[in-house]
Amino acid sequence: MNYEELHEFILHKMRMSHIYQPVMLRTLLENGGECHQADIAKALTMNDESQIEYYTQITNNMVGKVLRNHGIVARDKNTKFYNLEGYSRFNQEQIDSLIQACTERLEGFLDARGKTIFDHRRKSSGYISGTIRYEVLKRAKFHCELCGVPADEKALEVDHILPRNHGGSDEISNFQALCYSCNAMKRDRDDTDFRAVRSAYDERDTECLFCKVDRSIIAENELVYAIRDGFPVTPLHTLVIPKRHVASWFDLGQSEVNAITQLLSELKSEIDSQDETVTGYNIGINNGEDAGQTIFHCHVHLIPRRSGDVEKPRGGVRHTIPGKGSY
Repeated sequence: MNYEELHEFILHKMRMSHIYQPVMLRTLLENGGECHQADIAKALTMNDESQIEYYTQITNNMVGKVLRNHGIVARDKNTKFYNLEGYSRFNQEQIDSLIQACTERLEGFLDARGKTIFDHRRKSSGYISGTIRYEVLKRAKFHCELCGVPADEKALEVDHILPRNHGGSDEISNFQALCYSCNAMKRDRDDTDFRAVRSAYDERDTECLFCKVDRSIIAENELVYAIRDGFPVTPLHTLVIPKRHVASWFDLGQSEVNAITQLLSELKSEIDSQDETVTGYNIGINNGEDAGQTIFHCHVHLIPRRSGDVEKPRGGVRHTIPGKGSY
């Protein structure tokens, strides 16, 4: 490729979904046209705001805090600059000696521990296909599913809800979109919280109809399952039910809400392919006795609708209160 072709590609033909292509090309150009893959990876990291934010938090809340407590460094909260206490009193020979001492301690630690010091960042990571990443981010509407920050304000990461090292799968129902900050806070609690979360998903009530399913499950993922309604309002009336025993929609975790939404979409597509007369849907939840709930295990009704199935469909769910559907 000649200069004109590459220049045209960079300015007009390069299709970008992230910073990566121009950073890689610039790194190659700055290093005589070739460099090791690790150097390209370092350049990508240096230009990745989420990585910079990650290590800024490490600097302030971990290593910086320790060294501040020892009186070795200080930080100006206004300028965000760190200062090494006493630096102005060191001569160059002393500075070189201190740098060498840091290098020796670093090399000794790495020789003793090796790459295992980074295992906490590898255990629940690994390759996630671009297709799954896109689908997870699209499902989250490109917002963090915990704090709600949009992707254009803070970089989003695709995260395992139950980490791989805790038995989590690579099924799409086990992924969520988190901004770096939420993901970092969650990861810091993996050893305690996720065991509790996983055991919570196993909660069952031996007297609950939906905890001891005696009808055929037609679809499921890790957290929810679907059955046909025993007293269908319309043909193919379906229930989507959390596997965990939980009475109220408002007590569901975000991952369960995600799993229900995913299964509803799959079931809708399946029903559409089975019955071309379906032209609409009611999706409803009876939450509480006064709202008509009779089985106190949360469940979502997916009710296919067809043209002419009622005389006046206008108002939809408003008809739960007689006389309030017409307006």
